[in-house]
Amino acid sequence: MNTSLRWLRASVLTITAALVLGACAGSTEPVADATGDADAATDVPDEGTEDALEGAWPVTIAATNGDVTVVGRPQRIVSLSAASTEILFAIGAGEQVIAVDDQSNHPPEAPATDLAAFTPNVEAILEFEPDLVFTSFDPGDLVSGLEAAGVTTIVHDAPATLDGAYAQIEQVGAVTGNLAGAAEVVATMQSDIEAIVGEVQAADATYYHELDNTYYSVTSTTFIGEIYGLLGLTSIADGADGAEFGFPQLSNEYIVEADPTFVFLADTKCCSVTADSVAERPGWDQLTAVQQGRVVELDDDVVSRWGPRIVEFLRTVADAVAQYEPAS
Repeated sequence: MNTSLRWLRASVLTITAALVLGACAGSTEPVADATGDADAATDVPDEGTEDALEGAWPVTIAATNGDVTVVGRPQRIVSLSAASTEILFAIGAGEQVIAVDDQSNHPPEAPATDLAAFTPNVEAILEFEPDLVFTSFDPGDLVSGLEAAGVTTIVHDAPATLDGAYAQIEQVGAVTGNLAGAAEVVATMQSDIEAIVGEVQAADATYYHELDNTYYSVTSTTFIGEIYGLLGLTSIADGADGAEFGFPQLSNEYIVEADPTFVFLADTKCCSVTADSVAERPGWDQLTAVQQGRVVELDDDVVSRWGPRIVEFLRTVADAVAQYEPAS
């Protein structure tokens, strides 16, 4: 199964509410919780400066698995989430990371291991003697098993909005003692995203985003859907059966009938799907996107993670939209 789809399926089981605006790291406002609720504050002192917040312990955040308290700066972090791995290294916490899972392939310097991301084993994780573990979901006994062994565990599932992603980055900064780095990452992402959106005229058009070659897709209400929405694009999956869950499985016939303006393929790595191969599917040679060369091959990994490389995903979509000339 596509890596992107496995992460998203696991995450959607634990998403219980839409994410809302997260407070900016480094201010005197509380850092938002994992569901974006700024009222559920990260428990940090309010001396009023970033320097005071760096290294202030204990720190409590409201993560997906509830309130989690980190009593001191972690020195042996294990990441079982590819998104968390990218965030940790981006904010300057890389030196604190001693092991990452078998799906964490970015950045190259991340200490990759054979720890299973989708079927995590508590005993295997404990062999690394971690003092903090990040994961994107709890299969049922991971968090309890680690906490029984005295290991603090933070679950950060897939956010539903960009603001939720920013909030998670700020939380990672807070619990690792890298608030300034997290604030810088968020500010840069916001600035880059604003610039990209400002460069491109929004397209009143539709898209099909393919998670895998069995036609699982995303709706406009998902995190990925928000990225497309910044550029005026609407998912054809919004009206499909199962759309209320955000990741419905479409059919070949549904896609052909919907005739999306753009097709974005997020299964190029997992399933070797290409613009040429989809053109050979039944009826796809009649799709407007195929006929007019608007089938875009994406990097599965970049699209499925909610760290700093969100900007790369948006840039790819923006480049496609910039070349779009609607029929008059």
